[in-house]
Amino acid sequence: MAAIHPQLRDDCLILGQLELCHLLLMLDANYPWFILVPDRENITEIHQLDEADQQQLMRESVLVSRVLEKAFSPDKLNIAALGNMVPQCHIHHIVRYRTDVAWPAPVWGRVPVKEYQEDALAAVVETVKQALSLP
Repeated sequence: MAAIHPQLRDDCLILGQLELCHLLLMLDANYPWFILVPDRENITEIHQLDEADQQQLMRESVLVSRVLEKAFSPDKLNIAALGNMVPQCHIHHIVRYRTDVAWPAPVWGRVPVKEYQEDALAAVVETVKQALSLP
């Protein structure tokens, strides 16, 4: 199993493992924000994955996107692979609402991180884990 970058480990809760990717929840209650991290060593870009892994990553991204749309009914779902701060290949899936604190701007660096209340965190985790059949 590939190690998850320390910054992701510090900023996120690891929810589980899909066929290819680790699924993480960014610990910022401003937005339901999930991250897929392919379980491959020394990959910084999507194109560095072999073709089968690229296709699996896309399937998992679509699956997570559909789950998030159903669970959270966003106005928009932002999906991005930046890697400027964390070089390990990872894809953000951020649920956005016209009423969120950063709308319509990108979320990065816009407002301070908001800690989850324990019950809200448990609800988000349970919703997504149940929808994806994660233990």
